[in-house]
Amino acid sequence: MINALTVDLEEWFCVSNFGDVIRREDWPRMESRVEGSTFELLDLLDRHRVSATFFVLGWVAERHPDLIRALVDRGHEVASHGYSHRLVYEQTPGQFEEDIERSIEVLAGLTGTGCEGYRAPSFSLRRNMEWAWKVLTGFGIRYDSSVFPVVHDRYGEPDAPRFPFRHRCGSVAMMEFPLSTVRLSGRNLPIAGGGYLRLYPYGVTRWGIRKINAEGQPAVVYLHPWEIDPGQPKPRAPYLRQIRHRIGIHSTKQKLDRLLGDFKFAPMREVLAGVVPVENKEQQSGYSPKVSNGNPEVNLPRLW
Repeated sequence: MINALTVDLEEWFCVSNFGDVIRREDWPRMESRVEGSTFELLDLLDRHRVSATFFVLGWVAERHPDLIRALVDRGHEVASHGYSHRLVYEQTPGQFEEDIERSIEVLAGLTGTGCEGYRAPSFSLRRNMEWAWKVLTGFGIRYDSSVFPVVHDRYGEPDAPRFPFRHRCGSVAMMEFPLSTVRLSGRNLPIAGGGYLRLYPYGVTRWGIRKINAEGQPAVVYLHPWEIDPGQPKPRAPYLRQIRHRIGIHSTKQKLDRLLGDFKFAPMREVLAGVVPVENKEQQSGYSPKVSNGNPEVNLPRLW
């Protein structure tokens, strides 16, 4: 089974977790560390002879054009992460269209090709946001990887299909590759990426990917370059947000190194080319979270 390896290429200060303490207008004055950590990742991937999909933030691409060209030269897929890292559900349709257009123009100018894939900042694209899906298809996006079938305070659709499915936007169907989960005690447990990769012991992540593969499906592993950079600055953010951002950061690279040795990986577009999509309908899982003040109550860890 070949799984998808993806990297959300952004600076440490672009994350939604720090959105209240680091303003976008301050980004140009922040210490840039994305080149060092990304080239460290690229060297690791080269050692394992693995190619990945890099969902690149347009703002970063404009300021580090040689880095984006290096991704292409080393055989990796370049896809869009939007331009400004604004959550999709906080934008108007016009703002979202401008953001995607600017992102694709920047990436196309550096790579010489269009973008086939997209991942929303903080997985903020919902299946019911028909206007956003139409914008993506209008710019030639062929697949998305933003739907996360879990409950979370910022993202998540727990009733979404767990495996790749076709999402129809009018007369056009786009492939969706949801972020990986495993079923445990009647709920979806997030696995194989980001804060979950940092938080869980390596054996849990390996078990989860093996379980997904045993179901006849590929998993998707995702991470950010800043997640292998323990030396990054520490902004004056609330303690819980600091924990979310930094927990397990010293071991991420070692865990990824083991994953690359234990499983086979390829860019997302290559993995999707061999996938038979499941139906896009609500899963009859019996999952019905209690709601208090409009927010679902869950017993899963909420540190990330």
